[in-house]
Amino acid sequence: MGRLFGTDGVRGLAGRPPLSVDFVRRLGWATGRVLAAHEPGRPRAVLAVRDTRASGPPLLSALADGLGAAGYALLDGGVLPTPAVAALLPDLPVAAGAVLSASHNPAPYNGIKLFNPRGMKIDDAWEDAIERLALDQESAIAPAPRLKPFPAARARYAEFLFNVWPRGVSLRDFPIVLDCAHGAASTVAPALFRRLGARVTVLSAAPNGRNINRGCGALHPEALARAVRRHGARLGVAFDGDADRAIFVDETGRVRDGDAVLLVTARALQARGRLRADAVAVTVMTNLGLIRALEALGLRAEVTPVGDKHVWRGMVKSGALLGGEPSGHVIFREFLPTGDGILTALQVLAVLAETGRSFSALTSLAVEYPQALVNVTVKERVPLEKIPGFPAAVAAIEKSLGATGRTLIRYSGTEPLLRVMIEGPDRALITAHAERLASIVKAAGV
Repeated sequence: MGRLFGTDGVRGLAGRPPLSVDFVRRLGWATGRVLAAHEPGRPRAVLAVRDTRASGPPLLSALADGLGAAGYALLDGGVLPTPAVAALLPDLPVAAGAVLSASHNPAPYNGIKLFNPRGMKIDDAWEDAIERLALDQESAIAPAPRLKPFPAARARYAEFLFNVWPRGVSLRDFPIVLDCAHGAASTVAPALFRRLGARVTVLSAAPNGRNINRGCGALHPEALARAVRRHGARLGVAFDGDADRAIFVDETGRVRDGDAVLLVTARALQARGRLRADAVAVTVMTNLGLIRALEALGLRAEVTPVGDKHVWRGMVKSGALLGGEPSGHVIFREFLPTGDGILTALQVLAVLAETGRSFSALTSLAVEYPQALVNVTVKERVPLEKIPGFPAAVAAIEKSLGATGRTLIRYSGTEPLLRVMIEGPDRALITAHAERLASIVKAAGV
């Protein structure tokens, strides 16, 4: 089956290994065994939440079966954003947290993310131990469900978010548009922003188990951009299915990614004297325009691999209080050790409300470098140096770009894709370069 854990947990098509009912039981059992070894003094319980996919309830039951077989109860927090687990864990008598979600992927997919009792994604050693046990267990796990409803989870998470909002700052009659992706944000975000006084227009908040992320949310912000212009909103926010990230639309209708959020919030934190170590953690996918803008502010970019757990490690290493990636995962270390799209929206809105300035004005320092991204479907993750003609083509492109651009080629951690990204001043040229590399991979039949 190969390695189970990718950049963001275990993910795949629901109903098929590793997301079949039988294998999720094995994962639950293996998780319980590892928890017993690594957290022997913690209460034998795990908090779990899920997004709105139809496959969520049966997979949650399977996880409870496996955990129960290992002696652990599962506290069911219901439909909530992934970061709710990180927010709630430190104050609960549990040994770990689990989320059933495939984030931005279509409804037929699902996934399992695991958190340690301090609200952080579990480390590689835990993942490896769970994986070994689950794959080595040949016999079926006898179901031993210990599923306990935990209905207070939603109210507790909503209160956590409400308390993040700075006192004395008003959103009264502030016009915003929210796209909830028919996902987990639907249960929390509209009510929260209305409670803060904002004038809220809501899109895609009617989940039916099959429509999560379908033509909406962070991957499809086009309808949000139209709604922002139509309603004269000052900001639009698009969440993904599990609301651990957000993509924004400024007051002109322009879509803005996580890089723009990092610039806006870094400037605000710097002005308040709260940007520790003069550093911001970013990933290799971050646009050169953001890095240059941070340098103009006297700030350093701590560059990490893709994935919010790598961003977190970069923040710990550098001492940064802020980090994120273009996909919209942004971590505010003062509040959480993981990305939270709703919390990110609160931080951006607080800057707009405090300064009275527009999102577009606050990002005027950055000049965005064109990027060309081509995704190539692959059968297997063949080492790039073994693809005929590929290394030489990459070397020639990098030589032609020199210091004015860069290439980034990597396999996706969650999908069977090779991502080819090229950045440089000439969009037509870098697009041609990216398509050339993609054609080499396709021709090789990888």
